[in-house]
Formats: sequence, C-alpha cells, structure tokens
Amino acid sequence: MRIVDIAVKRPVAVSMFTFAVLLFGMVSLGRLSVNLLPDLSYPTLTIRTDYDGAAPAEVEQLVSKPIEEAIGVVKGVRKVTSTSRAGQSDVVLAFAWGTDMDFASLEVREKLDVLQLPLDIEKPRLLRFNPSLDPVIKLGLTANSESGSLTVAQMKRLRLYAEQQVKRTLESVEGVAAVRVGGGLENEIHILIDQQKASQLSIPVTSIIDRISAENVNAAGGRIDNAAQAFLVRTLNQFESLNDIENLFIGRFEGKNIQLKDVATVQSAYKDRDVVTRFNGNEGVEIAIYKEGDANAVDVAKRIDSRLNEVNQNLPSDYQLAQIYDQSVFIKQAIDSVKSAAIMGGILAMLVLYLFLRDFWATIIISVSIPVSVIATFNLMYANDISLNMMSLGGIALAVGLLVDNSIVVLENIDRHKKQKRALDTSNNDDNAASEGTKEVSGAIVASTLTTMAVFVPLIFVEGIAGQLFRDQALTVSFALAASLVVALTLIPAMAHKTKKQQLDHEDTFTAEAPAKPTTLLGKIWYVITFPVRFVFKLAFVYLPAALATLLIGAWHIIAKGLNILFKPLIWVFNKGFDLLAIAYEKLLLASLKARALVITTALLLAGGAVLLVPKLGMELIPTLSQGEFSVEVTLPAGSPLARTDEVINELANIAMSTSESKVLRTYAMSGTGSLISAAPNQGGDHWGRLNIVMVPNASKADMLEVKASLREVLSSKPNVQATFSEPELFSFAAPIQIEIAGYDLNQLQQYGATIGASLSAYPNFADVTTSIRDGNPELKIAFHHAKLARLDLDAATVSELIAAKVGGRVATQYSVEDRKVDVLVRTKENQRDDIASVRAIVVNPNGAQPIPLSAVADVYMSVGPSEITRVGQQRVALISANLASGKLDEAVEIANRVISDTALPLSLSASVTGQSEDMQTSFKSLQFALALAVFMVYLVMASQFESLLHPLLILFAVPLAGAGSVYGLWLTNTPLNVVVFIGLIMLCGIVVNNAIVLVDRINQLRRQGVEKQMAIMDAAKTRLRPIVMTTLTTILGLLPMAFGLGEGAEIRTPMAITVIYGLLFASMLTLILIPVLYSLFDTKKQLAPLNDDVKTPSNSVILSEGGAL
Repeated sequence: MRIVDIAVKRPVAVSMFTFAVLLFGMVSLGRLSVNLLPDLSYPTLTIRTDYDGAAPAEVEQLVSKPIEEAIGVVKGVRKVTSTSRAGQSDVVLAFAWGTDMDFASLEVREKLDVLQLPLDIEKPRLLRFNPSLDPVIKLGLTANSESGSLTVAQMKRLRLYAEQQVKRTLESVEGVAAVRVGGGLENEIHILIDQQKASQLSIPVTSIIDRISAENVNAAGGRIDNAAQAFLVRTLNQFESLNDIENLFIGRFEGKNIQLKDVATVQSAYKDRDVVTRFNGNEGVEIAIYKEGDANAVDVAKRIDSRLNEVNQNLPSDYQLAQIYDQSVFIKQAIDSVKSAAIMGGILAMLVLYLFLRDFWATIIISVSIPVSVIATFNLMYANDISLNMMSLGGIALAVGLLVDNSIVVLENIDRHKKQKRALDTSNNDDNAASEGTKEVSGAIVASTLTTMAVFVPLIFVEGIAGQLFRDQALTVSFALAASLVVALTLIPAMAHKTKKQQLDHEDTFTAEAPAKPTTLLGKIWYVITFPVRFVFKLAFVYLPAALATLLIGAWHIIAKGLNILFKPLIWVFNKGFDLLAIAYEKLLLASLKARALVITTALLLAGGAVLLVPKLGMELIPTLSQGEFSVEVTLPAGSPLARTDEVINELANIAMSTSESKVLRTYAMSGTGSLISAAPNQGGDHWGRLNIVMVPNASKADMLEVKASLREVLSSKPNVQATFSEPELFSFAAPIQIEIAGYDLNQLQQYGATIGASLSAYPNFADVTTSIRDGNPELKIAFHHAKLARLDLDAATVSELIAAKVGGRVATQYSVEDRKVDVLVRTKENQRDDIASVRAIVVNPNGAQPIPLSAVADVYMSVGPSEITRVGQQRVALISANLASGKLDEAVEIANRVISDTALPLSLSASVTGQSEDMQTSFKSLQFALALAVFMVYLVMASQFESLLHPLLILFAVPLAGAGSVYGLWLTNTPLNVVVFIGLIMLCGIVVNNAIVLVDRINQLRRQGVEKQMAIMDAAKTRLRPIVMTTLTTILGLLPMAFGLGEGAEIRTPMAITVIYGLLFASMLTLILIPVLYSLFDTKKQLAPLNDDVKTPSNSVILSEGGAL
C-alpha cells in the first residue's frame, strides 16, 4: 500500500499530521456539547384543546372525536389515544420510530387548521415530548417566619420578588430558554359585587365589567401641527390607585350618579391558587429554569451558578434561595464515570501488553494507538454532530480494548521481518522491514476491522428507542476502530522504523560537517556581523533541542529500566503460569482430537443449557437508572380542593424526613399544576400532587426501599388516594403493565376496570395499581326552563353568560403598578356564590323591576360524571396501570394475561395487555433481526477474505458459543434480557470471530505449505495460543471497569459489558478446542491449493517470539 511507503519514508510528515489530528481533536472535544443521552426524537405529538366549563362527555363528543377523525389519516400515525376530562382534551399521536417529526407536525397542523370546532372552544395547541422540556435547574425561594407559616402578605412579596428580581436576572443567562415561577400568591385586584344592591339599582354585572374596561385606558389622540410647534395629543385615564377604581361612575339611578363603591368592594387580593410548593415541608416559591434545545446542559448550569452568586448577594436577609434540583450534576457524574472506566480499561490493557511483550518501548508503540485513536474520534464526532453523552463515551470505552489489535499485528510482523533480514544480511540493513511488514498484513487488518465494524450496520434497521439510543455508540466504536486502522498503517510503522538506529541517527544529526568559513574580505566581515544571529539560532534550534532530547532519552531509559525491575517478579510469575497453560492446552487439544464426538456433545450440552436458562433470565425494556431519588404522585378524588391535596403531600413529606435515620436529604412537594411544561395528560389539577424525595449521597437501595415502604403504609390507609411511585425517567415509556379494556358503556368499563385492578393488587408482583375511570368532578348542573325564560324575555345564552360572570368572574382590565400589570377580576361576593343555595339565588334579570332568582327559571342540582374518558383507536377504554414491585416484566405480563382470562367479561368488552411489554416485543423483534443480519454480514466479510464458503461457517460456531457464555454470565449476575444486552450480543458477533479466524487462517497457511492436516492443526493451535489469550485479555480488561457497575449511569453500561466479557471469555476457551475439532471433522481435503494472493493473517494473528518480546 502506497500510504505505508509514504509513512515510512516521511516520519516527520506523519508526526506532524498526527499532531494536527491531536490538536484538532482537542479543539473538537472542547466544542462538543455535553448531554446525558443522545438527542432522542420521540415520535409522539399531543394535541391539547381547552374547553372551559365542559364536562368530559361533552369534551369527548365535541373535541376529541372530531380531532381523532381529522388526524387519523396523517402519514406514519401508529396509534391514536385521547383523554377527555373536564375542560380539556388531550389527543396523543404515536408515530413509527424514525418518522420526521418536524414534517409530521406540519401535516398535523394543516389538518387542525381546516377542522371546524365550536366557536367557544380554544384553538388546539400542538405539544411535543422532549427530555429537554425538563428543567435543567430548580430553585426554591423561602422566607423566615416566626409563626412557622407564611402570611398572605409574605407569600405575595415572595412571589413578586421571584418574578421581578430572580426571574429577570436568570432569563438573561446565555443558553436559558425560559424561567417559570410557581407557588406563592400572585397579586390580583378583586371587585366583589353585591348582586342585591346592583339589582336594586338596575345595573347588570356585565355592564359594570364593560364600564371598568372602557374607563381604564390611555390612548393616543393624534398630532397638532402649527407654524411654531408640533404637539402630540394623549388621553390619560388609567387607574392610578384603588380609590380611582372605587370612585368610578358606573351608571345613574333616579337621577343620581352611582359609583362602583356603592355596589362593590374593591380590594387587593391574589389569584385563585393553582399550585402549592414546599421545600422540606416549608412553603415557598419554585423557580424552574429551562435550557434551550441545543444548549450544553453542563455549561448552562455553570453560567446559572455564576449568576446565582450575584442574586444571593442582593437577597433580603430573611429570604433563602436553595437549589433543589440540578440536572447537570448527574450528567457530570455519569460522564466522569464513563471516562474513568475508559481510562482504567486502557491502563489494564497496556499492563497486559507489557506482561506479554516484556519490552517497554514495544508496549509504548502499541499503546499509543489508544489515545491517538480516541482523540481522532472526537474530530469525527464533531463532524457528525455527536455530543459527549453516556452512549457515545460508552462506545469509546467499549473500543479501548480493541484499539491495540491492529497495532499488535503490524508491530509483530515488522519485528519478524527485521529478524529475518538480520539473519540473512550481516550488514544489519533492515530499512525495508517496516514497510514490507506492514504491507504484508495490511489487507488482513483492513478485513478484520471491517468484520468488527460490519456488525453495526444492522443497527440502522432497529426500530424503537434502541435504534436511536445506540446510534451514537455504534458510530463512535466504528470511528475509533477506523482511526486505529489508520494509526496501525501509518504511525506504527513510522515509529517502528529504525528504532534500533535512533542513537546513530541522533549522532549524525549533530555531528554533521560545519559549513566552510569565508575566504574573501567581504565574506569575513559578513561572517563576523552575523555571528550573534547564528549563535542564537544554533542555541535555540540545535543545542537546546539536542540537550532536551538527551535529557528525555535519559529519563526514558531510567523509567524503562525502573519498570522492568519493578515488574520483573510479576512478569516471571505471569510467564511461568502461561507456560503451564500452554503445556496443558497442548495435551487437552491432542486428547480432544481423538475424542471429537465427546467434545462436540459437550459443546452442544453447554449451548443447550444456556438455551434452557434464557426463560429464567427475565426480560425488561431498558434498565432503570438510579439517581438517588424518587417521586410519588398522588391523585385524590376529582373535585378535591388544593388545600386537601397539599395536606396529603405534606404529610407524606414529613413521614419521609423522619424515616431511615435521616437518610433523606431533602424533599420537594408540588400540589397542583405549578411550573409544569408537559404533554402528559395525567398530570396537573387541584387533586394532583407530586413529592420528590432526594436521598443522601451514601444512602443504599435498601434505605430508599424503606422510605417507600413507609409511604405506602400511610397511603394504604387512604383508600381514595391513588399513588404511583417512580424514579427519574430518561425515556418516555408507558407503565410497565397496562391493561386496556375496550367498550362503550362507561359504567361497565368502570366496574370491570375496578375488578381487574383489584385482582392485580392481590399479586405481590404489582404495586401502585391505578385505573383511568373514576368518579369525576362533582358538577352543579343547571337545566333551564325555556318557557319561563321566554315569558321573562330572557334567553339561555344571556343568563349563562351572567352566571359565568357572577360565579367564575371576568377579568375586566389590568391595573398598572410600576412596570407590571395586575389583573382586575370582577365577580360577586363570596357569600353569594359559595354553595348551591347561593347559586340558586343568583338574580337573572338585573334590569327588572322585581329580582328573579335562578331557581325560578332553572333546575339546579348536584351530579357526578366520569373523571375522564380515554379512547384508544377511536374506541373507549379503561386503562389499568401498575408498576412492578418484584419479579421480571415477562412474569408480570403472564400474570396479567391470566387475570384477564379469569375475569368473565361481557361480550361488549374486550381486554388486552399493553404498556412496556408492547414496546419490549417490538424492540426485541427488531433486535433479533439485527442480530441475525450482523451474523450474515460477518459471514460475507469472512467468505470474501478466505475465498471459501466452508471455513467461515466453521468460524461462525464461535457465535453461539459466545451467546451461551453471555447467557451464563447474565444468569450469574442476575441481569435480565433488555435492549442493552441485545446490543452487546450484536457487538460480540464482530469481536468473537476474530480468535477463530486467527486459528483457521494459520491452519490454512500451514496446509498450503504442504503440512499434514493434523500436524497443521496442532502447530497452529500452539503458535496462536499466545495472541488469542493476549487479545482476549486486552478486550476483557478494557471492559472490566464498566462491568463493575460503579458510578452514575452504570445501569446502562454494565449489562453490555457483562454480555461481551462472559461471551468472549467462554467462546475463546471453547474456540481453542472446538474449532480445531470441527476443522478436522468437516474439512476433508488432503491438501489446500496455494492462492496467488494468499490470505494474510487477520488482525489478531500475532506470532510472538518464544521470548515474548517484539
């Protein structure tokens, strides 16, 4: 290959190119964004439509059904689910993974634009789920109080300070998209009408609202131009104080002007509360900070922390601003854990190399491929817009043990060529050894690298979250392997070239003949004048570099000698052990070739045992990441006041803080909607609340379970409270177990939903069982008598608007206070709208001579409807959801199916199990297809490499052996099957065949040289034992730190490392026995014909000298 010749002849150019790659790699590293996970495009859209005052049944018929019918024809829609509740409709569209969601959003908007909904329904909003919608940082602002609880005035000031000072300061931070404030009390001006007085004066509430709106106005009046000057005309009539509002003239009665204060009370109050936030039990204000979509979470958090120092300096003495959540902390810890695992794996791989090679310089030459390949990978990551995340760095960590394989092959072959040349040429001329040795194995290492990289191609066809989640990992492994190939073909031969003559070359460089002194007068004068310049030049560019090089070489030799002395006992023990292993292996192989049936039967039994173990492993979709915290969401009966929800949440927070010997670091409670920016239809409302519990850093899983058990015990005594426990989610999935009961009759759905829910609760496998259909909000229904309305010259629309204004109130205008606006709400006094009797007494004819109450023209009565109506596939369903308390997901699915079959459902109902099990089946099917395709890709590469159809089939026997080893490893470590394990199996297909390739290829080489088959098998096994053990150990030890499960985010990395380590170890041990036996059995040719272009030794085919040094 020409690139090899260039690299050997121009080592300085190769060095400069390498330095350039390293430089740009470090620059790229600094510019890579840092995130916890890759940018996942979740294929879901939520269409949210508000319909104030509408019951769930009305929302279903007037909003949800028309939207379902309109968007059901959108391309790529896989599933349509709608939830209709009081005043709101959520229609969730699930698309196929891989759908262009930007294009899908445009198509959905087009369908919504032409949809005709009733005029009083607000325009539908399109929401997308994205993990970046979670706040990057949450702050809690609290104040000191002597009584222990904050007064109304304190809560109003706290909210105002958060909005005016903290929010404005943080919104200007680079990378911050929004800052939302929740909790506290928000200022509002209340005008409380006495409807009796207003009726006596014949002033309708609606007229008062219109009057207030018309009087509170500043307007431009135009411009006056004259010869001397131009004037702007302005009308200034905005309210400047509450007295201005009170003294507003709203009408005349019997010749007298009526002011607002004659019929109403004007007061500074606060908006109806929609959220209560508490921090460690103390009420306060939440400040949620959201980052921009493409911003670096870690950098944004650093800038926010810097700005918070400024905020804290100006904070009032009785206020406390605390950080209650920081997403960047977990991200940094997870990224640092992956980095540490990669570095430790690289060090262990280098140690194995040194123990085998026993040569410090050879170890350094091979090991340099690790940092160079990794840093070069950063360039390719930056070019492909791949961020630094757990998956991309995990790919680099996985590749660390593989990066040295190509370099080992090249350096070994160069060393062999040098020895051959020196044996034949007494002049010790080995100038061509580097280029010849590299070119000889170049085809083989290219083919072997392609074999490993080929297994990642099928990941393109993986559906579900696995395809997107592991794309970055597949690309980074491929980038690193490609970089290691380039390093092996350029940098390694350049470094290995003339290593034995470096000292001579060094002497030649600095003992070259000095230039002749000038003989002419002019030349002598010039020589004298330029002497200082030449002296400085030589000092800077000759003598100082020579001295520095001498010092470095001296230090290098001292370090090398010291390490040789330090590791000498370990090297002796290691080699002694390996020699004993080689002797035992030779005897075992000889016996195996004589008992081939026994060997094959044993291998089949081991593989069969692994197959029998698979059902016992259990299955799950994605491992749950433990971040040292969990949350409990509670749902009270619909219609429960916010104060009751807050009471339940605060009780749970106090219990959590007093459990497990104060292993709880802090709690954060939110009752109501708060600062949620979420498309989840089941969150929010006065009857909903969430408690986040953060454990101390040294808390164990048992401590967390203890706290959960204490909370569940309390909740068990509250039968009307539904609770769901969860840990922070990195992915959006349905509940682990979800049963859909489809039908039309809501009463039947509620009845059988409760029955199946109770049956699930009886099993210890399930926890937090909830049903979607419950009793809804208590409704005060008003049914008009149209005949009576007609006799009184009234109509239903006018009376309905009057009721809405008196009970709910209307914002008439906004009151200006400095640079902010405060809403002015107009409604009747509280004692005239706080119960059924008050509503029945509402005057419906304020202009009439005789006041007429609502009860005279309508029936007013209490009723309870469903809390919500859920539809899936345009059919009503009841959803029963449950978390796993124990056991595996596949066991829970089996139990759920059994419960359904044991329940006697009427013919009008049908039930099925969905939830995560549905996603798991989809992902597993596509991953199984990708696994089979990966094996086929490996076979294609090997068949092309060997020019044979039989030998690749023999080598592929290593794949089921590796699978069996992985199964045994998963069983021993109690690791269930999940998508991470499947990705590890796919990777294993490309790694495990290399050892078998080494063995079969050497056997073929010897047989082409005329060696008898049995002798060729024994000789190849002997010579290939060392390189097989060597590369296996470098790969395993490179992955070992990841397998220990240490550090944040280890739950995602550990299953893959366990799969690869056990699979490779098991397959390597059996490959050394089974592959020779199969070869002797199936290859019946007496002798192989030599090839014109003989197949070279693949990437792992290292032939080390007896001494072990290169």
